[in-house]
Amino acid sequence: MIIIIFFIVHWYASIFVQSFFYHRYTAHRHFFMSRNSEKFFYISSFIIHGSSYMSPYAYGVMHRLHHLHTDTKEDPHSPIDNQGFWATMWQTRNSYHRIFTGVTIFDDKLAKDLPRWEAFDRIAHTWPTRVGWIIVYLLFYIAFASAWWMFLFLPITVIMCTFQGTVINWWAHKYGYVSFPMKNTSKNIIPVDLFFVGDAYHNNHHKFPGRPNNSHFWFEIDLTYQVTRLLGKVKVIKWKNQ
Repeated sequence: MIIIIFFIVHWYASIFVQSFFYHRYTAHRHFFMSRNSEKFFYISSFIIHGSSYMSPYAYGVMHRLHHLHTDTKEDPHSPIDNQGFWATMWQTRNSYHRIFTGVTIFDDKLAKDLPRWEAFDRIAHTWPTRVGWIIVYLLFYIAFASAWWMFLFLPITVIMCTFQGTVINWWAHKYGYVSFPMKNTSKNIIPVDLFFVGDAYHNNHHKFPGRPNNSHFWFEIDLTYQVTRLLGKVKVIKWKNQ
């Protein structure tokens, strides 16, 4: 039971950090936050994502490239040529790595206002650190798994951030419903997004990338936006129009 609770908490904490900090703050700058708050979420991302931690800076560039080149050969993380889920994940991994290591050349404007903490990433973004996290996860599962099938959650735990991002960016360009016909394959995965806290409304987002609220119809629930509103009320973040 402890493993199930851990996996659920890890799932929602991971997808929220990815949606709130990486996607809406870093890549799209839907709102502002102080440098201290930014560093808090930087560290939180590392603790929550663990072995699948990504540099917010490299993620931000990658996602901006995605919007610029959606469904083309230059798109770093949506399926091309009908490739499968795992091929898309590997494509995304390679695109991200080339950006992080400086191999990919891109326009400087794509890096505008992106948070960057190189000293932190020199520790957090290394293979020894990733392996350390994997060992921690393995020991945790060994200590608390009460049935063999619970170990099936371990691989997803290890690649949680990457897995969730690929589910959204692969599935939402393959299956779902379209609210706004566009010159790309973006779709909304499910009408009531209780699993991806608002980022499953991918077609809505591609239509209005500058909107902090991904929901459009009355039945669509964007949980990340609602939490962000609360954070605005307590002054953790500041909306652009304030």
